[in-house]
Amino acid sequence: MSDRPNLALLRSHLDVLMATLDVDVIGLIECLVSPGWRLSFGSAEAPAIHYNLSGTGRMVVGGFSAFPLVPHTLVITPAKKPFHIEVDDRTAAKTVNVVEAQWDPRFGQRIQRFVAGDVDPMVMLICGYFRATYGSSIDLFAGLSTPIVERFEPADELGSKLQAALAEISGRQVGMQAMTTAILKQVLVTLLRRSLNSTSVWLERFSILSDRQIALAFADMLARPSADHSVMALAQKAGLSRSAFMARFVRTIGCSPMVALRQIRMKRAADMLAARTLSVEQIARAVGYRSYSSFLRAFRQVHGYLPGESEGNRQNSD
Repeated sequence: MSDRPNLALLRSHLDVLMATLDVDVIGLIECLVSPGWRLSFGSAEAPAIHYNLSGTGRMVVGGFSAFPLVPHTLVITPAKKPFHIEVDDRTAAKTVNVVEAQWDPRFGQRIQRFVAGDVDPMVMLICGYFRATYGSSIDLFAGLSTPIVERFEPADELGSKLQAALAEISGRQVGMQAMTTAILKQVLVTLLRRSLNSTSVWLERFSILSDRQIALAFADMLARPSADHSVMALAQKAGLSRSAFMARFVRTIGCSPMVALRQIRMKRAADMLAARTLSVEQIARAVGYRSYSSFLRAFRQVHGYLPGESEGNRQNSD
């Protein structure tokens, strides 16, 4: 028997889970740290990805032990966890100079640069705060409590991908947001792929992926959001009793199956609405609603406005 049964059985469903993952880049930053300096960040509401382009140093996240930073190290830090990056001075016993930094979400789609030190940097990282969700609010990283650390090779081209994201933001051309989110999703998918061959089972730190039977049912919901799903049918898909399925689904996903299905359907509906190729009635049917009024009610509950409302009408209806 495999010592990693969850991941071995989940492999055939990972394509669905990866393809339907929505990634939003909240902000990108550059971090440069010189020998004898520490760059310290407070906690943020979003998880962050860090890729070390060059140099050697170390990182400390929250109350966890320090780990080395070498070129091509990729780190995911959980939300609400402070962290710092430091480089020893070759002539001193320990790091002594500290720069306190705080990512400012008001910068939006602009690059922030943080520098610790007044000489050539020893460590250069590209970092980014992001959201990775299913539906409207089911967060893949919500249950992550410890950092993920993986070392890649130059051939994996993660550094060039993230540098391309920086260039997109600096250039501020049409389609910038689409390009940066696509690039970051490539990086995250590469990281998830690595988990299949890694000796670590850190993939199971994601609550959505930690329960194989629930993940099977959840992947089916993502793959076929318009299907006539019921709690009983999903429980059968998972091979569980209705009561066991409900309890484990809520524990794993963070909400009931029907609430999750509504979020998935409403995210799909919002995407279709933005494409402007179908009528609202057609979209309602396409995401599994037989009743148009039920679709409108669900859409407003999730998004806070009705399909087709103008920006001004949305504000007035709040």
